[in-house]
Amino acid sequence: MGLRDSYATRHPLQGWLVNLLLLTALLLLVVGLRAPLLTLEKFYIFRNTVSLWSALEQLAAQGEWGLCLLLGGFSVLFPLLKILLLAAVWNLESARTARHRRHLRWLATYGKWSMLDVFVVALLVVSVKLGALAQVRIGYGIYAFAGSVLITMLLSVWIGRHAGERG
Repeated sequence: MGLRDSYATRHPLQGWLVNLLLLTALLLLVVGLRAPLLTLEKFYIFRNTVSLWSALEQLAAQGEWGLCLLLGGFSVLFPLLKILLLAAVWNLESARTARHRRHLRWLATYGKWSMLDVFVVALLVVSVKLGALAQVRIGYGIYAFAGSVLITMLLSVWIGRHAGERG
């Protein structure tokens, strides 16, 4: 690891800003996992508020391990690993190593696995399908989660362009 030769060390102002954005993305991810994503109201009597974390807990409790692992992997594990890898590439690695270039390629490939668009479409389908039977209200958790994904995607592109510079 080349801490002294990392892009963040060589460019302190940009390094500080990117680290602040990475921390913001991490905090938004945690909020997005725990905060209400949607509230389902049936016939104005029954009300159920769901967070991503509570949905994973329900899937596990019902023995739906495949779906739990799939959703948990793409919505929890991958975003967390991406933020941690971005922080490592930005702060700890020398831009002159083969490992650094390999991590940048991995980040570019990983960016194609973003599940945000699929998740948002699924929420829209649920709200349209339920129509008159139930009312779906989107919670602030979806905005926090989307904010984390968007910040991480933008930082991936920016770090991919700038952390690979040699000077």
